[in-house]
Amino acid sequence: MEEVKQEQAFAMPRIGEKAPDFKAKTTQGDINFPADYKGSWVILFSHPADFTPVCTSEFMTFAKLEKDFNDANCKLVGLSVDGLFSHIAWLRTIKEKIEYKGMKNMEITFPLIEDISMNVANKYGMIMPGQSDTQAVRAVFVIDPQGIVRTVLYYPLSLGRNFDELYRIVIALQAADEFGIATPADWQPGDDVIIPPAGSCGGAKDRMESKDEDQHCYDWFFCTKKLAKEKVLSRIIKKK
Repeated sequence: MEEVKQEQAFAMPRIGEKAPDFKAKTTQGDINFPADYKGSWVILFSHPADFTPVCTSEFMTFAKLEKDFNDANCKLVGLSVDGLFSHIAWLRTIKEKIEYKGMKNMEITFPLIEDISMNVANKYGMIMPGQSDTQAVRAVFVIDPQGIVRTVLYYPLSLGRNFDELYRIVIALQAADEFGIATPADWQPGDDVIIPPAGSCGGAKDRMESKDEDQHCYDWFFCTKKLAKEKVLSRIIKKK
């Protein structure tokens, strides 16, 4: 029974499942998640601890890119198992004292969850006993406007995240939903996309014999088409 309880405590939501709901105190007030974010994409991410160097570099980078994420209808929500006063003191230190890679006076305006009880961290499987029983690993959950988990990433305590990739994931997921396509390896807006979505085998003959100049088939199971960067971004990025 003890073993079963421990497994449940460290379970994580899977892709395609509803994001577990919770209420929490944050540096921006109380939140009811994911209900408060209905209609927006969300990156919910955890970090091991306040006043640590890797986490500091990440929060400064998130602050720098927050507008880009917001313009793509994506909100940021952070979490660690530290208390609210620790969060506030750490974010103030970042703003007032830390200059890193040309970033300074960085103000973190997205909410940072207080999770001393580890309630949220356990709901999302952010505590990995092999790494630490008292700190959350660097987990990332990309959640869509309907509150469904669409991407899950886990990093060890020592490894800072790639923020270009996090942004690429948000844009690629929205492009897949908007245009009914899939995206190949290393895809960036403007690159060719895959049709039909991966896993579908219908219409193979029609695809191979298509005269569409924007379409190219490498074989019956692998066809791509052009999708202009401007077309992708005009559907996703908020107009200024």
